[in-house]
Amino acid sequence: MRVVTLAGSPRYPSRSSALLEYARERLTALDVEVCHWHLHNFVPEDLLYGRFDSPALQTLLEQLTEADGLIIATPVYKASFSGALKTLLDLFPERALEGKVVLPFATGGTIAHMLAVDYALKPVLSALKAQEILHGVFADDSQVVDYQHKPHFTANLQTRLDGALETFWQALHRRDTQVPTIGAHIANVARAS
Repeated sequence: MRVVTLAGSPRYPSRSSALLEYARERLTALDVEVCHWHLHNFVPEDLLYGRFDSPALQTLLEQLTEADGLIIATPVYKASFSGALKTLLDLFPERALEGKVVLPFATGGTIAHMLAVDYALKPVLSALKAQEILHGVFADDSQVVDYQHKPHFTANLQTRLDGALETFWQALHRRDTQVPTIGAHIANVARAS
């Protein structure tokens, strides 16, 4: 099983990337292959000038094609997700997230930005044809106790992250055991006849 994590903060390390670091540790312990990306993996000019042939972008898209899920994290600026992340997502093909389970994380200075994931980020993920966009986790800055070293969170945030990752894990496995397509069902019936 493969999962891609994508840190959408222009700063590294950051509070939002600390959430991804925790998720990577948890998933790796479950023998999930995790491919981590952050904005610093991309040449700024490639993003700013919309270079669809960017080598880093092509590598990310190849890994994403083979992945079962995506965990994406962003800071909230001016009541929306990171503009640099939006610039990157704008370079994705229309169906880049088709068949993927997506778990969004966001951080912000105040809980007033809690719904930014729902009204700003989720529509973009939906436009990229994500199969399932899970209920995300929002953390205000005070809940990320340390992000410079080993990620450390308040107990409340830790509980919410663990719950979200459990839901993500279940969704990834649900994806593996989906009901067969109509074509596969017809083929099975024909073989049985």
